[in-house]
Amino acid sequence: MGFREFVALVAAIMAINALGIDSMLPALPEIADTLGMGQENQRQWIVSAFVFGFGGAQLLYGPLADRFGRRPVLLASISLFAITSIVAAFANSFETMVIARFLQGLSSASTRVLSTSIVRDCYSGRRMAKVMSLAFIVFLGVPILAPTIGQLILWVAPWPWIFFFLAAFGAMVVIWSALRLPETLHPEDRRAIEPSEIIEAARTTLSDRISLGYTIASTLLFGALLGFINSSQQIFADTFGAPELFTTIFALAAGTMGLASFFNSRIVERFGTRRISHIALIGYIMISGTHLLCAINGIETIWSFAFFQALTMGSFALVGPNFGSMAMEPVGHIAGTASAIQGTISTVGGAAIGIVIGHSFDGTTVPVATGFLVMGLLSLLVAFVVERGKLFQAHHAQPNASQ
Repeated sequence: MGFREFVALVAAIMAINALGIDSMLPALPEIADTLGMGQENQRQWIVSAFVFGFGGAQLLYGPLADRFGRRPVLLASISLFAITSIVAAFANSFETMVIARFLQGLSSASTRVLSTSIVRDCYSGRRMAKVMSLAFIVFLGVPILAPTIGQLILWVAPWPWIFFFLAAFGAMVVIWSALRLPETLHPEDRRAIEPSEIIEAARTTLSDRISLGYTIASTLLFGALLGFINSSQQIFADTFGAPELFTTIFALAAGTMGLASFFNSRIVERFGTRRISHIALIGYIMISGTHLLCAINGIETIWSFAFFQALTMGSFALVGPNFGSMAMEPVGHIAGTASAIQGTISTVGGAAIGIVIGHSFDGTTVPVATGFLVMGLLSLLVAFVVERGKLFQAHHAQPNASQ
């Protein structure tokens, strides 16, 4: 497999979860009406149930991937994602939909663990950050297209066909991986599924200052992002009365993330993950603070919201891949289990934060802007503690590749 195909496949694996979340957004009102969801905020569980399932199962997939290899676990779990997508399409009640979405997220949880593990098997340090940024560019095409795909499907078919589309995409990734993806786990890194082995790997992951610190920092920022996603459809429909602009402005924000990720891939090997991510995080905080002032003072418009959101998402794209790469730096020898633990913390924690922010929706953009600012400040505080007050400074040089 060539480098470009490798990046594209990793991005497709990562994209499963973005599709699972973002393609739902235009259909939330229709799904809510069909399934009899009385309260508007209740529809957010269609997103939150998926995220909780996605986060909770990662601890299972990490040890499995370290024992049996990345490839067989990937093929089995994505096949299950396709099956549970079909189950969700036939849901006929709110409870059934929530359960189906939880199972759908649970089956796709391997993609978070395995995409990171596969890249870490082959690369480390700044080179890994570059690969993840390139994959992130392709991956971010999904948030641009997913709401539009969902809307296009709704124009010609009822909402269950969105789930049929997800099943087809999962099947495509399974076939591609089966035909082209080799096993990337080094034989000497295979670990037995024994409680003592898992506990030791968990202890290593959670006791390392860099691993745990940047995982927590990523969790906080991811929670703010989920808070925006949870309430985005209501913001456009209820706050601005312009649901027809939802997909366009959502695509604008995601497109800014894509441009920022490409920029990061071009400069990260020169300037380092810490300098770029720390500077970008400060910019993220300043943008969020200005946005909050605008919202509080009642001068928010749909175009000011789009402007600030695009800048915030761009800053996030300069922080996220670098924080993830730094968290994996000290735990490459247990990449599967470490990625699972880090992913569980960031996903479940982020989902909980996102629910709080999303359910705080009061008809204005103040809760979302507040969430971005508060989570950004807390993330900066965590980074300050992790680096012992020395932000922006590179650590020891990282090898370009292990293969």
